Amino acid sequence: MQVKENSLYMQNREISWLRFNERVLSEADQADVATYEKFKFVSIFTSNLDEFFMVRVGSLHDMSYMKKIALDSKTGMTPKEQISAILKMLPDMYNRKDTLYDKIVEEQKEYNIFDLKYIDLSKNQEKYINSYYEENIKPILSPQIVDIRHPFPFLNNLILYVYIELQKDGKTFFGLVEIPNSAPDFILLPGEAIDYILIEEIVYNKVEEIFNDFEIINKSVICVTRNFDLDADSELADEFDDYKDKMKMILKKRKRQAVVRLESNQRLNDNMKKFLLSKLELNEQAYFYTTSPMKMKFVFDLLSVIPSAKKEKILYPEFTPYYYNNEKKTLLIDAIEKKDMLLSYPYDDMQTFIDLLSEAADDDRVVSIKITIYRLAKNSKIAKNLIRAAENGKNVTVLLELKARFDEENNIDYSNLLYQSGCKILYGFEKYKVHSKLCQITYRGRRGEYKYITQIGTGNYNESTSKIYSDFSLITANREIGLDATDFFNYMSVGNLNGKYEYLVQSPSSLKDKFLKLIDREIQKGSDGYLFFKMNSFTDKDFIKKLSEASQNNVQVILIIRGICCLLPGVEGKTENVEVRSIVGRFLEHARVFQFGRGEQADLYIGSADLMTRNTEQRVEIACPIFDLDIKKRIEDYIKQQLNDGVKGRKMNSKGEYELVTNIHNSVASQDYFMSLANRKRMSQADNIINKKETNNLFRKLFRK
Repeated sequence: MQVKENSLYMQNREISWLRFNERVLSEADQADVATYEKFKFVSIFTSNLDEFFMVRVGSLHDMSYMKKIALDSKTGMTPKEQISAILKMLPDMYNRKDTLYDKIVEEQKEYNIFDLKYIDLSKNQEKYINSYYEENIKPILSPQIVDIRHPFPFLNNLILYVYIELQKDGKTFFGLVEIPNSAPDFILLPGEAIDYILIEEIVYNKVEEIFNDFEIINKSVICVTRNFDLDADSELADEFDDYKDKMKMILKKRKRQAVVRLESNQRLNDNMKKFLLSKLELNEQAYFYTTSPMKMKFVFDLLSVIPSAKKEKILYPEFTPYYYNNEKKTLLIDAIEKKDMLLSYPYDDMQTFIDLLSEAADDDRVVSIKITIYRLAKNSKIAKNLIRAAENGKNVTVLLELKARFDEENNIDYSNLLYQSGCKILYGFEKYKVHSKLCQITYRGRRGEYKYITQIGTGNYNESTSKIYSDFSLITANREIGLDATDFFNYMSVGNLNGKYEYLVQSPSSLKDKFLKLIDREIQKGSDGYLFFKMNSFTDKDFIKKLSEASQNNVQVILIIRGICCLLPGVEGKTENVEVRSIVGRFLEHARVFQFGRGEQADLYIGSADLMTRNTEQRVEIACPIFDLDIKKRIEDYIKQQLNDGVKGRKMNSKGEYELVTNIHNSVASQDYFMSLANRKRMSQADNIINKKETNNLFRKLFRK
């Protein structure tokens, strides 16, 4: 009965996620988006869907085989019902993707960018491709006939294959040609135009030569997606003494998980489809036909060969973030002692934080640096500064999460580098991912006392993603927060997840309890109560029920949720006072902000956690209150600007569908506004530098006279 009542104002998380990915795809159909940026949105939609099948659909498949059926707590759906609902939504999405892909390819012809099919090649181009194929592709192909002596091969996850139905001497055979990852995704043809052809298009048109002893009945490019949701705390838990070795074994095992999706670029005939689905042990509902490429990483790689002058016409205008420390005359540690700092990525440059670490690595006052790391960039400057700090004799502690999905190998490599440089490495916990974004620099003051610079962020310590993910990063010299951070790292070092703090809140111990109590406080205010949350995803049932209670007590509840939102707004008697917004644009909205109340008495937190059960109960997360009134106002102004976004803002209806915000007439997207603000600050900074130079030159001239 409870599930039925919940289902009035709650929706399934997987369905909600698919609707988010629909919003990503819809950006490829917006008039204000540059043509190649549209191409990128189609690519992002495709990679998002790949990961969704590997992780979420994979997990549902695992759950469907359990003896005890786990029902979705929001809707009461079984795992099989959820899978069925997902698969029913996808054909329309595939059709829209195919339509948009063709439309964008057509648009790009205006800029001399041509996505060629083999049949489109001129004689000279065909000659070039044939030569390239003979020299570079053919030698690495491994064609296979499937028969009694040649069993059906293992099809690797997200690898393309040409699948062929063959006949010889009245018998039917099937053939497979793997398109290896070592082959380039596309071949650029000589000439003035950007003429390219995808590698699968070449191999697809060469199978007649490969199987020249057979008659080709039908052929298609196919791709399988496998279940990658192998629990890192599963049956392997007791087999390894070293946690790092255990993770390496898990990564190997992942590659052989069950197939959860089959795609093809030509509609498979009944014979080919029946044979393949049987071998893959897959239901036909999980087979999808798509005319657009199944792998679209090439969209980003192709940019490297497009001339800069052309890029200006087909990409977003170039944006340079505001850099706080351009003049570098005051040490950042000293500046932060006087005034807290807030970096708002990508509008502010992460280089300021990197400069802080660089200072700390060389500053004789600094005793230690402690940091939690979930994801790092390739060739990370942050890692290099930590290594230099350790080599300079600082006590460097790195709590490095090895279970950061799809970054496990990268993190294992970094753990080796950091360890070899003398850093103390902690690997986190068996059952709890460490997802917090916390860094502490400890140094001695003039009287020999310990002082702290503490950084608390909503996003990863990753220079690359800081340019495309919107996040907040608070850097403070507040002593109480510094002492809390000291306690946090001490607790983590001894495996204590239930530490007590004065101001910081941590999951899985205090965050959920603290936030629920703050919501209760607003509920007591009735119509004077106010709640605003900004997150990536919202699934925690306790918070959903509590916000419904707040709504029923006339508390205004406003949410900006980029991705999954299991709470349905505007449901009579349940969530009438709840409003859910979403923004999908040039940058990926990633910040987590929690506001309880209005005005100076409001409690405002930023942190690493979404209000998802995995974050509130199964991960180590940190959230921090904002005390600095200027920073508090800056975040509140940021929120107001996003709520007034009448361009990229979308509003969820009571069915979970998103619609354009119609009651706002702001013609500037919030992300564009923040970029223009950053540009104005950079220009003002440049003017100040010029004015200072001119003033100094004037003084020199007067002095010489």
